[in-house]
Amino acid sequence: MISFIERISIQSKNETEAIDITNNVQGIVSKSNVKHGHINIYTVHTTAAIIINEHEGGLIQDFINLLEVLVPKNGSYLHNRVDVNAHSHLRTILIGTNETIPVVDGFPALGKWQRVMFIEFDGPRSRHVIVQVIGE
Repeated sequence: MISFIERISIQSKNETEAIDITNNVQGIVSKSNVKHGHINIYTVHTTAAIIINEHEGGLIQDFINLLEVLVPKNGSYLHNRVDVNAHSHLRTILIGTNETIPVVDGFPALGKWQRVMFIEFDGPRSRHVIVQVIGE
């Protein structure tokens, strides 16, 4: 059994944005030499998320607009007494900090339009994502 871990460094440019990291993840799977297993992609931040979906500009803006309706930036949040980013933490709680993908024949088993994205909710910042590939 192989367990291979690598970190992806990300520099976000906006307060909220979706950064496509699919090619990074595919490169890590190639380096791991795992043919069959799974990948876990995990962000170590409480104001960022990992999703799998289509990385199309209109869809990404729709997603950001939906989050603004569900968790508005200017909401009345108790956490804002500590740090004025409660909306970022709450959005992360809703979306999640990790995704798991099967590895089949040495490649992430993603659908035609699926992309792995790091979602920034409190940028711009320097960020990290841990990718672990486990299998044979």
